[in-house]
Amino acid sequence: MSSTQLADRLEAVAAELRTYPTTTDALRILQGLSNAIDAEKVALVAEMDEHRDFEAEGCSSLKNWLRDQLHLDGKQASQLVRSGRTLRDMPDLADLATAGAVSLDHVDAFGYAAKHIDPMVVERSMDWMLRLAEQAEPVQIRKAVKKLRDAAHPDDLDEAWIKGMDRHDITLTPIGDGVHLTGFLPADTGAKFHTVLQSLSAPTCAEDERPVSVRRVTALDQLLTGILDSGLPQDKGVRPHVTLTADLTALADNASTATAELAGFGTIGPAQLQQMLCDSDLTPILTAGKHATLDVGRTHRLATPNQRRAVVNRQGGTCAGPGCHGPVVHVHHIEYWSEGGATDLANLIGLCPRCHAAVHRGFFTIDPHTHQTHRSLRTRRTSSRRTRAG
Repeated sequence: MSSTQLADRLEAVAAELRTYPTTTDALRILQGLSNAIDAEKVALVAEMDEHRDFEAEGCSSLKNWLRDQLHLDGKQASQLVRSGRTLRDMPDLADLATAGAVSLDHVDAFGYAAKHIDPMVVERSMDWMLRLAEQAEPVQIRKAVKKLRDAAHPDDLDEAWIKGMDRHDITLTPIGDGVHLTGFLPADTGAKFHTVLQSLSAPTCAEDERPVSVRRVTALDQLLTGILDSGLPQDKGVRPHVTLTADLTALADNASTATAELAGFGTIGPAQLQQMLCDSDLTPILTAGKHATLDVGRTHRLATPNQRRAVVNRQGGTCAGPGCHGPVVHVHHIEYWSEGGATDLANLIGLCPRCHAAVHRGFFTIDPHTHQTHRSLRTRRTSSRRTRAG
């Protein structure tokens, strides 16, 4: 389409819009025009590239000119240049783009096909690909192109699988506020992990408004806790466990300031220590200071299975946190076990991991008699200050 033809097209569209079409018709008209304008920009960019007109304006490259003069980002500039090559090599696709029937994202999918699939296969498939492009969104074209590539080059799939074997790894790196997880899983292991995580992190009910990120981490915590409880083979009668080392004297003197060492991570603060102690099956190692080991024994502090079921039943299966609809994952001691609280039903309440952390950070309190939760005065004052500041 020449610039004159595009101008005529703009006038025709303006005339159509002056007839006040329905909103649906108007949007279809405008989208077609937008696609046609993009196709004309691609043609002009290709012409500029051929004649190197950008050099006359002091730019060293076409992309630099597009960024400097049209204020496009690198991705947009690259798409215009890339689409020019694709439309030059696929005239039937160029006709659709000029007519406004397809977008540049559709064109990108065809460009991928030209780069990664045998040209003869692409040529034989062009008719159905063009028909699909007129009817489907770009992501559907990309999926179809990928399937075509997989069918045409099955050996590439096995080659990628073999290359991927060298990348299989999972790395856990302690950082200041948690643990950073990185890695690369093989396709089959990744699919299993995705299936399990997707199932465990599904919303528990219509009122479950937890962010998906919170649900995923909670699901992984549940999965790992279940494995540590009973899933791994025993080694000489000792189940696998997480090692948490705290100074008993410091804990007894002032639990609100006592810290601990979490194996594989480092030092954790008082609130996190209390949370972990609250939901742990402990094998304490008592020390005087940091070195002298005095005694090693096993103390069971967790709620019994019957107590857990009673707590869940009492709360209707829902976390007791203020306004929370998450599932009960942790059974918390209202009066901390480290401060003399008993593992009695009256002293237990069910919380999700997020609310469990919140209560240990002092964001809300629990009435030991009614089991009702209340936001702390500090939290309300902080919220009030933020509201006034806003």
